[in-house]
Amino acid sequence: MTAREKIEAVLESIRPALHADGGDVELVDYDEADGVVRVRLTGVCGSCPISMMTLKQGIERRIMGAVPDVKGVYAV
Repeated sequence: MTAREKIEAVLESIRPALHADGGDVELVDYDEADGVVRVRLTGVCGSCPISMMTLKQGIERRIMGAVPDVKGVYAV
């Protein structure tokens, strides 16, 4: 499984919780050279005041646990 596939699998496992709150996340880009993942938070997640906490403490932590080469996850 490639790093990109692992990232997609993590996002897929997170989606049910986001959907329950009216939001979603999509993978925009993964730069293997610098280890940076860019995602887009959509629905209510795009405007939620705690979306950065969800991104850093939820999404980033899970992606970095599954793909050790990832150095950071950022919203675009």
